[in-house]
Amino acid sequence: MAALRRITTCFRLLRSSTRVLISSGKPAGKWTNILYTGISSLTVGGALCAIPFKQADNLSRDSLVRRAASLVTDSSSTFLSQTTLALIDAITEYSKTVHTLISLQRRYLEALGRLSQVEEDKIWQVIIAQRSEVDDRQDECKRFESTWFIAVKLCETAAEAARTSGAEHASITVSTNIQVALTQVEEAQKLSKDADKKLIEIKVMEVERMAQHAASLQNDSDEEEVPDAYLRED
Repeated sequence: MAALRRITTCFRLLRSSTRVLISSGKPAGKWTNILYTGISSLTVGGALCAIPFKQADNLSRDSLVRRAASLVTDSSSTFLSQTTLALIDAITEYSKTVHTLISLQRRYLEALGRLSQVEEDKIWQVIIAQRSEVDDRQDECKRFESTWFIAVKLCETAAEAARTSGAEHASITVSTNIQVALTQVEEAQKLSKDADKKLIEIKVMEVERMAQHAASLQNDSDEEEVPDAYLRED
């Protein structure tokens, strides 16, 4: 909004200056050159309107392009920084949620066979709610990851544009920012992968323990039926 207001102000200033020059009927001379220079600067990019008109005469086209490239790399780096932080936070919250689910399922398996039906139903309600939370966090990670990929590609394009336009420092800076972002996200993803691995392990354990518990119940049932069978034989 601030940039839009600056652009609007520049247009109003140019329009007012034009009216003054036309109404005066005097040779424009130096003022016309300044006016045309200001229009050129404004046409190149709204952000360049912040450059004073009297200084625009000293700027070459290459200099204007390099400035524009630097602005692009700065904004792209900001976008990358914000999306990286958002993605890392989302991955961290996802990992915490998964570990909470793992803890709940482990405690349930440890108490399996010693719980009443009411207690077991309550625990399963908590586990199901936690699984839903894990799914929501995972969807959030995917959403931020998609935006983060776009930010990385945007920065890569901005770095190339800055390099070809001669803004080497801006190109190097945004390239460094990309590498830092990649490293930070990679470290965060290690945590989520570790959590996913442990979640798979607890699910395998759950299947095994549930099978053992079912077999145990079946054996108990068979043992209770044995005395009746002996009585019928007698």
